[in-house]
Amino acid sequence: MSQNRKEKILVAMSGGVDSAVSAMLLERDGHAVEGVYVRTWEHEDDLLGECPGAKDLRDAEEVCNQLKIPFRVVNYSNFYRREVVQPMVDGYADGITPNPDILCNKQMKFGILMNYAKEEGFDALATGHYCIQKLNESNRVELWEGRDKNKDQSYFLARLSIEQLKFARFPVGSFQKSKIRKLAQSANLPVAEKKDSQGICFLGKVKVPDFLSHYIKENPGDIVNQSGDKVGEHLGLHRYTLGQRKGIGVPSNTDNQNYVVTGKDESTNQLIVAFDQPHESTLWAKRFGLIEITFIDPRFNHLENIELLGKARYRDPSTPIRLTIQSRQSGMVEFDSPQRALTPGQILAFYEGEQLVGSAIYSLSKFGRAALST
Repeated sequence: MSQNRKEKILVAMSGGVDSAVSAMLLERDGHAVEGVYVRTWEHEDDLLGECPGAKDLRDAEEVCNQLKIPFRVVNYSNFYRREVVQPMVDGYADGITPNPDILCNKQMKFGILMNYAKEEGFDALATGHYCIQKLNESNRVELWEGRDKNKDQSYFLARLSIEQLKFARFPVGSFQKSKIRKLAQSANLPVAEKKDSQGICFLGKVKVPDFLSHYIKENPGDIVNQSGDKVGEHLGLHRYTLGQRKGIGVPSNTDNQNYVVTGKDESTNQLIVAFDQPHESTLWAKRFGLIEITFIDPRFNHLENIELLGKARYRDPSTPIRLTIQSRQSGMVEFDSPQRALTPGQILAFYEGEQLVGSAIYSLSKFGRAALST
């Protein structure tokens, strides 16, 4: 990666303001820029209802026309269903909570789309992610948090490899979001006032349980408290996540205390709930099992005991952690302070200061929540 050489760069255009300004900044810097929109669904309205895909495509094309850069569309709907949607569905069916946005970045944007960019002769693939690339003294690429801490998206890139990061570019990472809006407005970009997309990357306004109902057969069962007493009925364990407060279907008690999901018993098809009190140790723990441990920074590849910072989930602050690594397939993390409702299948991102250095996936293991106290 060169900071000075003019490159031929393909920009993944989402139809939003961040990717639009990314393309504009690269074009102004003298790079040969082209935009690409990735179709991920066919007949999406049949499944997703009011899906923003069609408008996003039109907006992306309009931005490229205004910037006078070439625009292309690629269709990876079959790949998307196989590599992003199906793993999400399978995960929920197996009782875990995967993160499809992180999987989308690894498999789609910096997977099949990056391979396409290379095959088409591009030097790099750019996106609108808020994070910063740096070259260290060894000329090795590093990934750091974005300057705007409210928008930092380095967490969502935690599963990328060093080779993927070498080919990536993140033009907006050094800016505040407010500045990006002003740049878009000053250039009269048609998406300057467009609201940021929310929620899972491919669901639009559809709620996860409603989406999963198309793929996973409902399997009703009992909702029980921690004493084993039945307090209600659920529609299927896949509809609920640990720590969930709303939408459980069990009313509060006479003291206006609300239930929260504290566990799932797959063997009995029971959803376990308790009143959301800090002393509920089944929701809070310091130690969690990990699988699929990876490091972007090779300094950590052969260490067994490591002290770093960890983001337990997106938007959580970085907090001190101690990693005990048995192998790249298993290990344990211990937090300085108890964490609430960390869920198997989700991602723990490792940081050294503001530098992202690796990640792992929370597992169901002997270090799991039920066997631990705070």
